[in-house]
Amino acid sequence: MCAPAWHDAAVFSGLLGGPGAYRVSPCDSWNVWGGYYEDGTLIRVSRWVTADGIVSCREALAAPADTGQLVLLRQIRAVRGDARVRVDLDVRGDFGRHPMAQVHHDGQGWRARTGPLHIRFTGADDARTGPGGGLGTEVHVPEGGVHDLVLEIGNRVNHARLDASALWEATEGWWDAAVPDCADTAAPRDTRMAYAVLHGLTSTRGGMVAAATTSLPERADTGRDYDYRYAWVRDQCYAGLAVAAHGPHPLLERAVRFVSERVLADGPHLRPAYTVGGEAVPGERSLPLPGYPGGSDRIGNRAGRQLQLDVFGEALQLFAAAAHHDLLDTRGAAAARIAVEAVAGHWAQQDAGLWELERRWWTHSKLCCVVGLRDVARELGTPAAPTWSSLAEGILTETRARCLHHGGHWQRADDDPGPDAALLLPLARGAVHPREPSLALTRAHVARHLTDDGYVYRFLHGRQPLGEAEGAFLLCGFMMALAARAEGQEAEAVRWFERTRSASGPAGLFAEEYDVAQRQLRGNLPQAFVHAQLLECSARLASSAGAAVTRW
Repeated sequence: MCAPAWHDAAVFSGLLGGPGAYRVSPCDSWNVWGGYYEDGTLIRVSRWVTADGIVSCREALAAPADTGQLVLLRQIRAVRGDARVRVDLDVRGDFGRHPMAQVHHDGQGWRARTGPLHIRFTGADDARTGPGGGLGTEVHVPEGGVHDLVLEIGNRVNHARLDASALWEATEGWWDAAVPDCADTAAPRDTRMAYAVLHGLTSTRGGMVAAATTSLPERADTGRDYDYRYAWVRDQCYAGLAVAAHGPHPLLERAVRFVSERVLADGPHLRPAYTVGGEAVPGERSLPLPGYPGGSDRIGNRAGRQLQLDVFGEALQLFAAAAHHDLLDTRGAAAARIAVEAVAGHWAQQDAGLWELERRWWTHSKLCCVVGLRDVARELGTPAAPTWSSLAEGILTETRARCLHHGGHWQRADDDPGPDAALLLPLARGAVHPREPSLALTRAHVARHLTDDGYVYRFLHGRQPLGEAEGAFLLCGFMMALAARAEGQEAEAVRWFERTRSASGPAGLFAEEYDVAQRQLRGNLPQAFVHAQLLECSARLASSAGAAVTRW
C-alpha cells in the first residue's frame, strides 16, 4: 500500500520483498482462507474456517477520500464460535526506510510517525510495541460479535474522531451511489466489478491509475516489469468511453475533466501519462529491495515523455462521447479543438504508438485519429466540422496507401506487414465501414496469427512462438469481441468475450496478461484498461445485432 496517494512511496512493501505489514489473521494457524469482494464494490471480505469456527474480516479504504489522507477500515467478525485474532501493524514509510517512531497512546488510540507521515490506529488499545516500533495484540471477539480497527495515514495530524460505524456507513453509501446496477449488460456482476475497479482506481482529482501496483513482472526474469501507479491518458479515455457505452454515469465526467485539463495545459505536447494529480511522471529508478520474484523493484516510468499519437485520437473520441451525452462543457470543447490541432500537426510523423515501442508510422495511431476526428466533427457540430472531417479522410487515404496490405488487411506499420491486435479497436469503432472487407480480413488475420486457445496476443515477437515472448493480452481479447460485433458476427463476439472474461484471478480481477499454458495472471493488478474493455463489451453485446455500429 502506497500513502497517501497511489504514486507515493509504499508503507507496506511486501510485494517487492520489503518491510512493512498490517496483518489480521486467526491465532489458530490450522485454517483454510478464502475471500471475495462484495458485489459492485471494492469492499473485501476475508474468511477463515478454523478448527473451532469461522472468522471473517471485512476491509475497505474509507470513502469519500480526503486528499493527503487515507483511512483503512477493518472489521473482524466471529461468524461461528468465538474468535481469537492476531493483529500486527508495522508501518514503514518510503518503501521501508522509516520505521514507526514516536509511538504513543493518546487516550483515544495509538499515534506514531513514519518519516513525514502521521499514523493513527484505533481498536487495539491493548497492543504492545515491538523492538522495531510496530504494534501487536490479540483481539477476542465473542460469537456473533464484531470488532473494528481503523488505520489512518496522512501528511498531517488529524484530530477529528475516527468513528468506525460512521466511516463504514459513508463508504457503503459511496459505493452504492457510484456503481450502477448494470442489469442491462451481458454480464451484470462482472460488469459491476469492472466499474467498481475503474471507480476505485480514480483519485479525487480525477486521474485514474493504470494499476495499483509496480514491478509485478509480465514474464519472469525478462526485465519487463513496470510502474503503473500513474494515470495514462489513453487508459482514462478507454474508461470514459466504456462508461459512455452504458450511460452518462459520473465516471465519464471525471474522465473528461482530467483529460481536458491535461490537453488544455500541455496542448500538442500532451504527455501519455501523468500522476493522478496531473504532474509529470518521474523517471525510472530502482529501490534497494529484492523485488517481486522474477521481477524487479522499479518505480517511475519512461513513457511519460513519449509522443503517442493515438492518445489524441482517443481523447477526441472521449470528448465526442461526452458531447453525445450533453456532458462536454466549454473547457472540454476547447480541449477538443486543441487536440484536433495537435493531430493536424503531428499525424504524418512517427510515434511510439499504443505499445510504447520505437518511433514508427504505426497504423493503429493513424486510424485512432481518423475515428476521433470523425466523432468530434459529428457530435460537436461546430463550423470547423467539415474541415475536421476532411482531415480525417486525408489521414485515412494516406494510411490506406501506406498500410493496407496487398492481401486486403491492415498491417502494423508502413514498414511492417505483420499483424497487430491493436488494429481491431479503431476498426471496431468505425475507422472503416463495417462492410468494408478490410475489417473482416484484418480480424481473420489477427485470429490466424495471434490467437491460441481462444486468447489473443498483441503481435509477433520475431520467430518466438506465441506464449514464449509474453502472455495473452486480455485487452486484445475484448478488442476482438468488439471487432466481431462491429462486423455483425454477434455469436463470435460473445465467444471471444466469454473466453477472455474467464481469465480473471480468484478475486475476480484482471491483470494485463494471461499465461495460457499455466493459467495464471501476469503483470500489474488490477489493470484498468482491461476492466474498461470488459465493461464496454458487456454493454455493447447486450444490445441487438441491428445496433452493431451504434457508438453510444
